[in-house]
Amino acid sequence: MTFPYPPTTWRLIQTPPAAGAWNMAVDEAILAATGRGEAPPTLRLYAWDPPCLSLGYAQPAADVDLPALQARGWHLVRRPTGGRAILHTDELTYSICGPLTEPRLAGSVIESYRILSAALLAALHRLGLPAQSQATPGPANPNGKGPVCFETPSNYEITAHGKKLVGSAQARRREGVLQHGSFPLTGDLQRITQVLVFADPAARSTAAERLLARATTAQAVLGRAPSWQEAAQAYIAAFEETLHLSLQPAELTPIELEEAARLADEKFAHPSWTERI
Repeated sequence: MTFPYPPTTWRLIQTPPAAGAWNMAVDEAILAATGRGEAPPTLRLYAWDPPCLSLGYAQPAADVDLPALQARGWHLVRRPTGGRAILHTDELTYSICGPLTEPRLAGSVIESYRILSAALLAALHRLGLPAQSQATPGPANPNGKGPVCFETPSNYEITAHGKKLVGSAQARRREGVLQHGSFPLTGDLQRITQVLVFADPAARSTAAERLLARATTAQAVLGRAPSWQEAAQAYIAAFEETLHLSLQPAELTPIELEEAARLADEKFAHPSWTERI
């Protein structure tokens, strides 16, 4: 195979399930560390406990039905990346952080999405999923942009049987690039509509039906639910092969842990961030 970039080594971090504020804080701490050159570009694989609703950077907090969310014991966090709401549960989440000098992350948002989506696609193929990457968005919601990420089309969207299978978002900053995304392994995707605000029950029901028509899970496609570890191994092998990488397992550095703790407390778990709009 001919690669458009030279071989290199990235760091691989696998973290245990954690609360939403901590997960977002860790991603941002890794972004800062890789941007300062204190850590190599990093692929992180993780999960969420308890389930957490994440809002996109510019999504109104008013989209959330807080009493319904709290009644279920689910958390709320705002991502540093764009897009719409995602309910994180029963999934594998990935994040990629690195400086703009890394050729696999260079160029525009669309260019880097295209490169990274090739690795994501290869991971799904390793699991036996008939996934495809769509270079341009599919048909939009005819009633306007809804609050749910998985019903909103995007560039280089990854689908199976025409339904969205991986939802990703990216932030590009002076210090580098953060892209993270959600791969639902199993579960009822319609659960998210129970913790979002709709005009009336009929609108909620319509949104739930639309979501199921436009999004899917690995289990729904395969007829079985891949384990988190099985999916993680597929991601690791696919990223190494597709992007000409060697992924070296590592832990977060003391500086990253300290920065993540600060960010979780002062930003991602704080109303001034979560309720910023």
